[in-house]
Amino acid sequence: MQPLTNVAVTAARRAGDLILSYYRRGDTGEVTRKSENDYVTEADQRAEKIIIDSIRRHYPDHAFLAEESGESGESDTVWIIDPIDGTANFMRGIPHFCVSIACQIKGVVEHGVIYDPVKDELFTADRGAGASLDGRRMRVSKVIRLRESMLSTGFAYRRTSDVATYMPLYNRLLSASGHMRGMGSAALDLAYVAAGRLDGYWEVGLSPWDMAAGVLMVRAAGGIASDCHDNDANPLDTGNVLAANPKLYPQLLERIAKTPRG
Repeated sequence: MQPLTNVAVTAARRAGDLILSYYRRGDTGEVTRKSENDYVTEADQRAEKIIIDSIRRHYPDHAFLAEESGESGESDTVWIIDPIDGTANFMRGIPHFCVSIACQIKGVVEHGVIYDPVKDELFTADRGAGASLDGRRMRVSKVIRLRESMLSTGFAYRRTSDVATYMPLYNRLLSASGHMRGMGSAALDLAYVAAGRLDGYWEVGLSPWDMAAGVLMVRAAGGIASDCHDNDANPLDTGNVLAANPKLYPQLLERIAKTPRG
């Protein structure tokens, strides 16, 4: 494992221990409403501080882009952090959320860690060196027929106008696939695509911290992850992502392209 990835693993596990302590006692700490259906908990804020402090001890000159505290520092190396991806699940006691940490160097995500503290599952990836789950090599699934696939998505819940735009696409892919899920954590959905648990995943309106580690993970595991409307666009710039194994990716992209964006 690369040194930068090791540092991220340590930070993620420390944050995960804190998050799990809140979760086990059915507590989130103080909750603040950021926008419609979007909240930050005391656990989010404390976990993010633990991650940043842990990394800064090793790399004091690096910069950060974090969900709760925003941008800090100036460096070619930027750590992209989501302390709890799946906060809504966490708040309601649903055991599906994670810590997501990515390390971007000169604009390219090189290292990624996604840690599920409830299941104690650690997903890691290094660009050019593959992806692993608890130290075992991960590969995307081998499903080639969309009708036999299991897909997942997230819902555009922050603005009611997004729902009308999203539903035609959801209906198109729901009718074409074998199974559809909506589990509430973009980072874990991407990690599951990398691990072959899901065959494909798409979502629009995400932030870089939701998917930076996961996009790298899918690619490192032999899959394709890009913007769901433009194969040449960087999903971290557009906020729209489609990830799948190489056989299903073009089938999904074709169907998404046929659906008006609204």
